[in-house]
Amino acid sequence: MSRMMRGAGLVLAAALALTACGGGDDGGDPLKGGDKGASGGGATLAIGSADFAESEVIAEIYAQALEAKGVKVERKFKIGAREVYYKQAESGAIQVFPEYNGALLSLLDKENKAATTDEVNAALKAKLPASLEVLDASKAEDKDALVVTQDTATKNGLKTLEDLKKVAGTFVVGGPPEFKTRQQGIVGLEKVYGLKFKQFKSLDTGPITLSNLTKGQIQAGNLFTTNPAIAKNKLVALEDPKNVFGAQNVLPLVNKAKVDANARAVLNAVSAKLTTQDLIDMNGKMDIDKSDPEDVAKDWLKKAGLV
Repeated sequence: MSRMMRGAGLVLAAALALTACGGGDDGGDPLKGGDKGASGGGATLAIGSADFAESEVIAEIYAQALEAKGVKVERKFKIGAREVYYKQAESGAIQVFPEYNGALLSLLDKENKAATTDEVNAALKAKLPASLEVLDASKAEDKDALVVTQDTATKNGLKTLEDLKKVAGTFVVGGPPEFKTRQQGIVGLEKVYGLKFKQFKSLDTGPITLSNLTKGQIQAGNLFTTNPAIAKNKLVALEDPKNVFGAQNVLPLVNKAKVDANARAVLNAVSAKLTTQDLIDMNGKMDIDKSDPEDVAKDWLKKAGLV
C-alpha cells in the first residue's frame, strides 16, 4: 500500500523532528510522560501520528477522548514514516498510535497473504512483539483502490476489478511508483484477476494521479478510498471481491505496559464509532475546507457522543 512508504527522506526528517513535534513542557523529550508507567495516577500518555492529515486527526480524536476522561496526554504528531514511528512505539517512547492493520502487518511480515479484517487482525497479533498490542479494529478503512471516471465505468460496464479484464489491454494505469511492484498493486491485479494493462504511468502524488485521471491521460488510477476527491469528482472506486487490496482498518497500536484499562476502554469506544464515511467527511473538511484537525476531531467526538 502506498501509505506504507512516505519516501526515504521522511525517515531522516522524522527522526530529527520527533522531539520537536509534540506539545507540552518537557523540552520535546519523546520519553517524557510516557516513562511513568500505565496511564492514570498522574502519568501521561504520549500519542503519536504519521505525517498526513488523516493520521493526525485520528490521533487528535484519541487525545481529546482520553483527556475528556481525565487522562493526561502529550501529542507527538507528524512523525513521518512507519519505520520510524513503529520503533518509537516499540521502545515505549510513544504509547498510543493510530494504525492501519494491513499496512502494519506488511511491515512485520511482507509475505503474509491475510486479506479480511479478521485474518489480518489474527496475523498481526501473532507478529507483534510482547511490548505492543492492537486494540479493537474500527469499521473505518482507508485502503488502496483502482478508480475510474464515471464515464469510463459506464462506457465499459465497469463495477468490479473483474470487469476490467475485457479492457485492461487498452488502459493506462497511473499511481505511485511502488504500486507497480506490490502485491497490493499491479502484481496482485495480474496474479489474482489476470489483468494485463497497456502501460503503467508512475505518478508522484494522489493529486497528480487525480489530475491525470480527470484529464483522460490515464484510464484508471490508484487512490485511497477515503480521498474526498473521489466523491467530489463522481469517480468510481472499482469493487475488489477477491481482496487484492486487503483490509486496512483503523485501530489503536498501544504499548501494553503503559496503557491501562481506563485508556483502553476510551480507545475502544472510539473504534466502535469510527466509520469509513467519517474518514471521508473529515478528510474533506481538512483538504477542501482547510479546517484544523483539532477542530475536526472535536466536532466528530461531539457527534459520536463521546465527549
